Amino acid sequence: MPRLFIFGLGYCAARIAAAAQARGWELVSTGRAGTLSFDDTGVVRLALADSAQVLSSVPPGGDGDPVLERYGDALAGKALTYLSSTGVYGDCGGAWADESAPTGTGRRTARAEADGHWLDRGARVLRLPGIYGPGRSALERVHQGAARRIDLPGQVFSRVHVDDIVSAALLALDAPAGAYNIADDQPCSQNAVIEQACRLLDAPLPPLQSLDEAQLSPMASAFYAENRRVANGKAKRVLGWRPVYPGYREGLAALFASAQRNQ
Repeated sequence: MPRLFIFGLGYCAARIAAAAQARGWELVSTGRAGTLSFDDTGVVRLALADSAQVLSSVPPGGDGDPVLERYGDALAGKALTYLSSTGVYGDCGGAWADESAPTGTGRRTARAEADGHWLDRGARVLRLPGIYGPGRSALERVHQGAARRIDLPGQVFSRVHVDDIVSAALLALDAPAGAYNIADDQPCSQNAVIEQACRLLDAPLPPLQSLDEAQLSPMASAFYAENRRVANGKAKRVLGWRPVYPGYREGLAALFASAQRNQ
């Protein structure tokens, strides 16, 4: 039975783990819901020695990538997959960014550096935009009264449903090394997503506000400082990947239908 070692069993990685187990993989993991403690160095190294595949969803910290810093030498000879971010491309002025676009010019310089280090090690680097899925979507924000509509004409983002990340990650396990953008086919404004969620929930639209009026957190404000469309053609060509949810309408509709069934 092949073994997949996952660093950081979080929102996405936990779903990747479940899908891999359903396909017959043995799973070992770190993280809050993982089977091992990241700091238990001896045990982690023993588990890595018996793992053919390693996937990391751990973001970089102030001192670099913690996985590479502590266990980089133990990753030699392993098939590697890293969950990165399309934030490595920075602001593109609304233009399309594919994997050939320059990285490291945006707000996520530490992420771009980690992204590059994993590529140097021959990893499959999956660059992810805004992630949504069960319990983490515009539907919840509208329901909780936390949704905002920001008056920024021309501002465009890409996003991806967590289930489509899972399918891409499984395909990447046997794919050539390199970077892959994993995004849906329909970049759009965040306002369009919020408005669709309001329609599904039969909820009033939040008022249109300026960034100053919205009083967003520094992290949220930085999100609006970048404007890009993420191209996913390489993942389709090389991985044979196709998003089940090609746009936000399909993704939100599925989440809404699932919530209705579970009521």
